[in-house]
Amino acid sequence: MLFDIINEDLKSAMRAKDKAALRGIRAVKSALLLLKTNSSAKEITKDDEIKILQKLVKQRKESIIVYTEQGRDELAKEETEELEVIQKYLPKQLSKVEIEKVIAEVIIETSAKSMADMGKIMAVAMKKFGGQADGKTISAIVKEKLS
Repeated sequence: MLFDIINEDLKSAMRAKDKAALRGIRAVKSALLLLKTNSSAKEITKDDEIKILQKLVKQRKESIIVYTEQGRDELAKEETEELEVIQKYLPKQLSKVEIEKVIAEVIIETSAKSMADMGKIMAVAMKKFGGQADGKTISAIVKEKLS
């Protein structure tokens, strides 16, 4: 389970005095603990863990953009370091070519013809990718294929 891995990595980062890793791992641990306390389910599933990690990655990417636009390079650097740590816990991300191939299969599978079918395609595609691609990339490729 991810929680156990996080705890071990946290101990290692503390011993190594790796501040960037500590910040990233603590962010993941905090998000998982929040989910655990707020969740009515007894166990956190692998899908729940992936969703949390993807949310943290998205937050970091958005922060990096804002900090870079504002000329706050030191804060952008910190967010980048945390982003790299968090991404280690996500499944291996697929390339654009691999994503396009799966989306083409999903379009055929769902008999999608127009942009009106985008929601149907996205629902099936997100399940198939299981955290191996972010929603923004999938959405962009679906739009490209349907137009």
